[in-house]
Amino acid sequence: MTTARLSASRQGSTERFRDNRAATLATIVPTAVIAFDFDPLLRLGDGAVRWETVGIAAAIFVALVAFGATARSVGRRPDDLLFVVLGIVPGAVVGGRIGYVLLHPDFFGADPGRIVDPGVGSLELTLGVVGGAVTGSLVGALLDGRPGRWLHAAAAPLLLVVSIGKLAMVLGGSGQGQPTSGQLATAYVGPGPWGSLGPDLPSIPSQALEGIASFALLLGLLVALARPAMRRPDGRAFFAALAAWGVVRLVVASTWRDPVVVGPLRAEQAIDVAVIAAALLLALVVAIRSRGARDRVDGRPAAVDRASA
Repeated sequence: MTTARLSASRQGSTERFRDNRAATLATIVPTAVIAFDFDPLLRLGDGAVRWETVGIAAAIFVALVAFGATARSVGRRPDDLLFVVLGIVPGAVVGGRIGYVLLHPDFFGADPGRIVDPGVGSLELTLGVVGGAVTGSLVGALLDGRPGRWLHAAAAPLLLVVSIGKLAMVLGGSGQGQPTSGQLATAYVGPGPWGSLGPDLPSIPSQALEGIASFALLLGLLVALARPAMRRPDGRAFFAALAAWGVVRLVVASTWRDPVVVGPLRAEQAIDVAVIAAALLLALVVAIRSRGARDRVDGRPAAVDRASA
């Protein structure tokens, strides 16, 4: 019962969805709908696991391998990688939980004890990434005093895990956006179980859009890393990637079924705006500090150099 109420909080009223489904189907006549009709469960003997879960696990594994490779490329010790990864976990959980509470303030405000109940609700992705970055950086700083190098190593794996993980959600019918009568629509007509309410309603594939856009960002980041300014392992690449991904989330979240809560923004979009601003500010600070350090190495104070320019 608790889970049903929480799902209604995120996706809109469950009863309203069910009551209006017939009317919606009658009025929405998409010109092109991709209809999925398959078993979302991988059956292993008497047990079963969701294909979506398999895809997300694969995304995490691939990202960890990539993280290890990029960490070694910037001179980080492989045996320190495990400590950094373990350090990421608590920050990701706490940040993700805070984000989820911000998405559903009324639900958790009615009973604050639900906030610390792991059986209720889930985690929000954006603040989960931010929280994991904070605690992972702290562990990196304790290990070698150079957290910027760890952040640099995490830039590409971040976009990689997001792109694969979001596309994996297609396998479970999770993350469907608003119903639509446009050409870009997907629906799930099989028995499921599917991860979205009203899975048979032709809807914007929000999860796929974010996955594809994140993969495009990954390709752009790899190109940008060929430039000396972005290749410096001081964390600016991570903050740039985080800000760019935040923009993607900001746009894609406009297709979600969540209610508007702050002006024209949904709660997720408000979180994205704050993360984008913080990431850009941190990237600017890192760039200024890095330039100052180069000037000092060259024997020219940064202020004098700018004054003579």
